[in-house]
Amino acid sequence: QVQLVESGGGLVQPGGSLRLSCAASGIIFMNYVMGWYRQAPGKERELVASISHGGSTRYADSVKSRFTISRDNAKNTVALQMNSLQPEDTAVYYCNARHYDYIATYWGQGTQVTISS
Repeated sequence: QVQLVESGGGLVQPGGSLRLSCAASGIIFMNYVMGWYRQAPGKERELVASISHGGSTRYADSVKSRFTISRDNAKNTVALQMNSLQPEDTAVYYCNARHYDYIATYWGQGTQVTISS
């Protein structure tokens, strides 16, 4: 049984920071590209950042230089460090695991991130 369990969401003031974590189980972690997506109310889910098993990263233009994705292949975890948070970053953030051959994709349950003063 595949599980992606996110943690670290919450409420923070503009300019603040949060760190999201995702623990994966039930998959061969090295075979998966790990990513963070987000979905704001009334908007489509969008890719925030992704990282390959080898550490290659991609970021949405809106978060470049503010967010950093990392993975620990020994612990089967992926993290998203979010700095200089703005109200437009408010969304539900989802952990995603996509097999490098596109044969499977899994999602976490989501964690709410709210940026507000």
